[in-house]
Amino acid sequence: MSEPSTFDASADRDQRLADVVAEVTDSICRGEIVDLRSTCQQHPDLADEITRLWGTILVTDVAAGSEDGTSASPSSKRWKSLTLPTIVGDYELIEELGRGGMGVVFRARQISLEREVAIKMILRGRLASEADLNRFLAEASASARLKHPNIVPVYDAGDVEGRPFFSMQLIEGQTLAERVALGVLPQREAASIVASVARAIAVAHENQVLHRDLKPSNILISEDGTPLVTDFGLAKQIGNGEELTRSGMMVGTPAYMSPEQASGRRNLVGPASDVYSLGGVLYYALTGRSPLVADTPMEMVMRVIEQDPTPPRALRPGMDRDLEMIVIRCLQKPIDLRYESAAALAKDLEAYLADERVAARSGRFNQVVARVFRETHHATVLQNWGKLWIWHSMVLLVAGLLTWQLDYRGVTQRSIYVALWTVGLGAWASVFWKLRQRMGPVTFIERQIAHVWGASMVAIAMLFPIEWWLDMPVLTLSPLLGVISAMVFIIKAGMLNGVFYIQAIALLFASFLMALMPPYAHLIFGFVSAACFFVPGFKYSRRRDEENAKSVVTAPVGN
Repeated sequence: MSEPSTFDASADRDQRLADVVAEVTDSICRGEIVDLRSTCQQHPDLADEITRLWGTILVTDVAAGSEDGTSASPSSKRWKSLTLPTIVGDYELIEELGRGGMGVVFRARQISLEREVAIKMILRGRLASEADLNRFLAEASASARLKHPNIVPVYDAGDVEGRPFFSMQLIEGQTLAERVALGVLPQREAASIVASVARAIAVAHENQVLHRDLKPSNILISEDGTPLVTDFGLAKQIGNGEELTRSGMMVGTPAYMSPEQASGRRNLVGPASDVYSLGGVLYYALTGRSPLVADTPMEMVMRVIEQDPTPPRALRPGMDRDLEMIVIRCLQKPIDLRYESAAALAKDLEAYLADERVAARSGRFNQVVARVFRETHHATVLQNWGKLWIWHSMVLLVAGLLTWQLDYRGVTQRSIYVALWTVGLGAWASVFWKLRQRMGPVTFIERQIAHVWGASMVAIAMLFPIEWWLDMPVLTLSPLLGVISAMVFIIKAGMLNGVFYIQAIALLFASFLMALMPPYAHLIFGFVSAACFFVPGFKYSRRRDEENAKSVVTAPVGN
């Protein structure tokens, strides 16, 4: 009698989740500020699902952001059609140097000091909310504190006619993007430019400022060849409790942003994120293209998260191996496999330029091992399976013990074992999947894993007719249980967590013992397979409980 009401409750939950996601997506596309934490607090029972779907929601922001100019305000239209030269405050705007989605840069003359400067002004557009305008001034002030020969100096910041601006040194030259458009750089020149930029970024990090938007067009090459970093418009102050960007917002240029930026995991964004972008800039200078290429911003974001770049030497066969290793180390998706700081990257590039041994060569084996045995970004789905895997371990243990007892008592009727390992486990698989569906939306990666699990069950079921067809005694092929299960964990290791290779090795070893000791084969398989599921199940179940506890603590007490 209770099944219809349970189904209705589940359907209502799914509908509410769909409504929340639709509302948040529409708000982002309208340029409104959407805070992940506030959204989760408003819908505490849907917090886990909203958090898991947040990266997908952010992709909508990127796709919408590529369609500029569809809803410009009258004020923005007036500035876009501005007649130059004209005087604005203490500045005479002479000509427009460049324009982006949020601002415009002018060549200008500061009247009071009789000097030429570059003026950057923010324009009201899709993302230019009042909060964005306030953030623009705060970030301009932060960048003005940075003093380094390879950082474009900021002279002044303020507000003219309601529009924030800041003035900076006018650099006569070209951007790195314009320079590379003429042809890829010589290897040593590219290394020298990025080494200088890395030193500048290291100073920014020492002053608690992250750039977050390093790319070739934000690096100017002066007429004397000096590289200078500009456009700290997305800079963030490290350790500042007050966020200058909305929670979960993806900031940066997709082709050069780090995986943690692309997925909106702001808690992981740090100096290593700028190191990744510096690696992307070096990759571009050496090969003439960004590390990853895609047709749309949405596709680019997914590739940054999912795919590794083509090795630089595949695009430029004559490249020095040491320089390639430096690039590859910068572009590692796991944060701890990159250079620990921009200063460390600069030091390694300088070592390359001095024909000394580079640090990227050392510890390579350890890095490879560490990368193999680590979680992928899909591993968060395992929190949905934690308790289910604990139950699954119990089911496998019971199945193994029952089979061992039946075999020990001399039961040779094949249909009994078929019923246990096909009908019985098939029924449990159905229950498992229904329980998972009740926990919330099932992700694509979970469906892939479910298909792998289903394939393994088909393989196990086929062992019995094969034994019959070959006229083998029942349970002769039982050691293959360990082999089939090991293959499933190898796939899971590649998709979810490299630690699962350990489970695969344990199951392969168990299959060897099963072949050596047939009377105890299913007893061995029962305990080993149960442990392989119970250990990660307990781990991810605890992690889910801890995150739920944190969300309860941060939730408001009342409205």
